[in-house]
Amino acid sequence: MITSPRELPDNQLENILLSGVRGLHVNTSAGCAEAVPRYIAGLKSRRESLDQLLDCANELLRRHTLQGSIGKPAMDSCGIVAEYLRVHFRTSQAEAFVVLFLDAQHRVIAVEELFRGTLTQTSVYPREVVKRALTHNAAAVLLAHNHPSGTPEPSRADEFLTASLKSSLALVDIRVLDHLIVAGSTVVSFAHRGLL
Repeated sequence: MITSPRELPDNQLENILLSGVRGLHVNTSAGCAEAVPRYIAGLKSRRESLDQLLDCANELLRRHTLQGSIGKPAMDSCGIVAEYLRVHFRTSQAEAFVVLFLDAQHRVIAVEELFRGTLTQTSVYPREVVKRALTHNAAAVLLAHNHPSGTPEPSRADEFLTASLKSSLALVDIRVLDHLIVAGSTVVSFAHRGLL
């Protein structure tokens, strides 16, 4: 059973958006019916339908923004990375931890959400971050997580986690270039604050 727009291919997301709420509930043509996922089929209210359409639109925007950063130098395109992270975390109601894996020229190889937690915290395991970095043959990483509370200020736990990840990754010759905290439209950089 499909539970999230992230599980749908682009063409289905596009069909859902183009069909709109009316198309989903009143007239589902053969092409549209194929695109309508099970998670929308049982929605009872217009508000739920609109929320689902917004989630689909946000997912397409996230993918489009990600495509704009793959293969480009992350540090030369901080604005693109910050925008991607804002979009990525826009609908997240729980803390999540994302890693951007970079090559030796600091071009983005891949982006993965490795951990998801609760409203106020998420558990991050340095061993898993190291493992994924080695899988991608990364030379460097950008770390990021969100604060659903809306307060972008780094906590002591955030600073400790960053130091722990930095030392763990250094053992396998992978640099941590920055740790970004996203809260709404605000992105705070550990590197710019001298915390790295």
